[in-house]
Amino acid sequence: MKPALTLALAALIAAPAAAQTAPAPERNILTWPMPETVSPEGRAMAAAMLAQPMPNPMPSVEVQRQLIGGMQEAMGAQLQQRHGVRVEASTIAGVPVRIIYPKGVTTLGKGPVLLNLHGGGFRVDSGSLTETIPIAALTGVPVVAVLYRLAPEHPYPAALDDALAVYQALEKDRPASQIAVYGTSAGAVLSGELVAKLTSLEKPMPAALGFFSGSADLSQSGDSESWMPSPTGEKTLAETVAPYVGKTAPTDPILSPLHGNLANFPPTLLVSSTRDALLSGTSIFGRALVEQGVDARLVVFDGLPHAFWAYMDIPESGEANMLMAKFLKDRLDTGD
Repeated sequence: MKPALTLALAALIAAPAAAQTAPAPERNILTWPMPETVSPEGRAMAAAMLAQPMPNPMPSVEVQRQLIGGMQEAMGAQLQQRHGVRVEASTIAGVPVRIIYPKGVTTLGKGPVLLNLHGGGFRVDSGSLTETIPIAALTGVPVVAVLYRLAPEHPYPAALDDALAVYQALEKDRPASQIAVYGTSAGAVLSGELVAKLTSLEKPMPAALGFFSGSADLSQSGDSESWMPSPTGEKTLAETVAPYVGKTAPTDPILSPLHGNLANFPPTLLVSSTRDALLSGTSIFGRALVEQGVDARLVVFDGLPHAFWAYMDIPESGEANMLMAKFLKDRLDTGD
């Protein structure tokens, strides 16, 4: 793994409120001991990360992309060796992608596939390798990670347009029942937007949605943000994602699916953790899906920070990846 400082920076930049500093100095993650329910490895890594001071001021977006890109390459190389997958840079529908092939799979063919939308606060790529390599290995299904255009240069709907273009290209070679969509953090937000867009187009739903620590309503903040705010200076989710939202109304039913029709959403797994600033957003979306009759289930890990599975090499990350992989694979139509 990368040094603790790089991991800490990765955790902070990965998405809105990736690190967890509470407003009251006597009650924040620096003085709030990790519970014994977290593995020793998790407690040790969290302590090492928290011991590293964060840059002040934060580096520019360009520098952040370089740092996180380097982290992805380094961690990805280790994961690639550990899991025996092959990573290929390619383009689909004119959009750059990374295709992760598990052992024994050499091409996408016309069979089942997983579509990943990576995290990174819509500003950087903090997961197109770390979110995909374990899932490809555990499912035995190739994963296509969309390297969508980033904000602030490309506000909404640029990232959604890229995700939709790749999805529709994949659907030309297989039915929607053989495609599952998942994402972490900003990628979770984008995955919900993609399904909302498909709903508006009256297209068949993908086999499953993996919504891993995100929000389906960019117009308001939940309670978890009030006691785990972003250390990068933003006060609310709306402020954090403003460069991505651009001039679009934050209540737009595609940008914020909670304001639209959720009744036809596919089976959805939602994952978060108790020290995740987006716990509220994830759980609110999960409740709304259940209320609309969608097969949705929420899993919350104890004591761990936002999107921990994408950058922490701890037992809980393995558990999260196994949970995610099983859910997605079990719902794919294998054609058997």
